[in-house]
Amino acid sequence: MLGMIKNSLFGSVETWPWQVLSKGSKGDVFYEERACEGRKFATVEVTDKPVDEALREAMPKVMKYVGGSNDKGLGMGMTVPISFAVFPSDDGDLQKKLKVWSRIPNKFQSDPPAPSDDSIKIEDREGITVYSTQFGGYAKAADYTAQAAQLRSALESTAKYQTDFYFCTGYDPPMKPYGRRNEVWLVKSSE
Repeated sequence: MLGMIKNSLFGSVETWPWQVLSKGSKGDVFYEERACEGRKFATVEVTDKPVDEALREAMPKVMKYVGGSNDKGLGMGMTVPISFAVFPSDDGDLQKKLKVWSRIPNKFQSDPPAPSDDSIKIEDREGITVYSTQFGGYAKAADYTAQAAQLRSALESTAKYQTDFYFCTGYDPPMKPYGRRNEVWLVKSSE
């Protein structure tokens, strides 16, 4: 636990590499189209719980892993944003399923430490192109749902994106009280 706290307060922080391809807006909604690099990610999946509850279960596991709860006892630092995939129902509400993705820092990409917790998996992920919108505050599932709806409305028929899931992202540790950065990412589809 001490390693997790030390890592989140004093560890190095990398930004997940991406390139802005375009910017747009409609009304009060500003968005970017980004090409995000893939590579290796630490993932945790939680089902049968509401999103906010599932996130409270999954996030500490990822934080402990990067903080040193791994086979090498290494605090790796963080890569931001931490993203989590959510799965909307037909009515727009979120299903009781969540998958957290934390990009492993570059220094450990070739040989990431093995997690001590069996619920954490190391997965290779291809690069993705996303439509992203940003907002502040301590975000909850309802905030992400509302922001996703606004982004979908702003994009209307001008962009094609996955409708069976989207990513919610956060850049800040829980102890940061203001100036927080959150985003919703709709994943561009080729269809």
